[in-house]
Amino acid sequence: MLNPFFKNHGPFSIIKLGSLLDINVKNFFETDVVNDVKDLASAENGDITFLHSKKYSNLASKTKASYCVTTKDLSKYLPEECKTIFVDNVLLNISQITSKFYPDSLNDDFDNTVKKIEELNLLNNIKNGYNVLIGSNVKIGKNCLIGHNSIIEKNVIIGSNCSIGSNVIIRNSIVEDNVTILDGSIIGKKGFGFFPNKKKNIRYPHIRIVYIGENSEIGSGTIIDRGSMSNTVIGKNTFLDNQIQIGHNNKIGDNCIIAGQAGLAGSSSFGNNVVIGGKVGVSGHLKIGNNVQIGGGSGVIRNIPDNSKVMGYPSQNLREFLKKNK
Repeated sequence: MLNPFFKNHGPFSIIKLGSLLDINVKNFFETDVVNDVKDLASAENGDITFLHSKKYSNLASKTKASYCVTTKDLSKYLPEECKTIFVDNVLLNISQITSKFYPDSLNDDFDNTVKKIEELNLLNNIKNGYNVLIGSNVKIGKNCLIGHNSIIEKNVIIGSNCSIGSNVIIRNSIVEDNVTILDGSIIGKKGFGFFPNKKKNIRYPHIRIVYIGENSEIGSGTIIDRGSMSNTVIGKNTFLDNQIQIGHNNKIGDNCIIAGQAGLAGSSSFGNNVVIGGKVGVSGHLKIGNNVQIGGGSGVIRNIPDNSKVMGYPSQNLREFLKKNK
């Protein structure tokens, strides 16, 4: 389920990848073939992955990938059976490799496959407003509502009894049963991942999806970016308020509540029963535990353990924050 939509153009030999991308692979054989590119956790035998930070050393030690793009300093965290490819810029090179496997993921222009919903003769008792457009490879369950001027672009699966508001755009997403998506939301477009360059910024491919669990609600004007190397996940019975930004690869657990104008940078994980106040900013690559409460206006730049209550910038224990700000 990691990548049900984008076509894998592999496999490629390591030698070919090296020659195309100017990566040193002199120690490999022509018979070394790469089937796919995945993150450390999901990679399997025959796949290539990457390790760019010590923060992921635990995942690296358990990876099943056959090949890993990394640096000499980080290679010690990888299993012996994982063959290493040493580079100077891990993220840039894995981006180039990902682009070779999934070139279609770089293009997020308007979907020219869409048709008016009236032309498709959809079943399942779907009710829709005016000017609704549906793209290719879209499946919609029973008893769904779709509001005026909404576009369900290509590569979307929507479950039963869902309510999609007006002026909504959805692409590269799986939405489970009984989900409500309010007006003006944008789900499944590529995230804000690129390498700055003075002449031309280099975009990072976003080859994964957005997954929204059952009984969840997405507020008006909320944007959820699809994943780059892993899926962006919204757990079941999780409610997002209006005007929220969810960056790529975030994993939000079940029964969470996030208030308006919160912004979550990419690749952080949030446990179950997390409550986040309005205008909270959360930095990327963090772990927020179960039953955590974050007060409004806070800035989170460190991991937060289970059952914590925090507030302020940088966020700190709620009691300490209140003592300092009487």
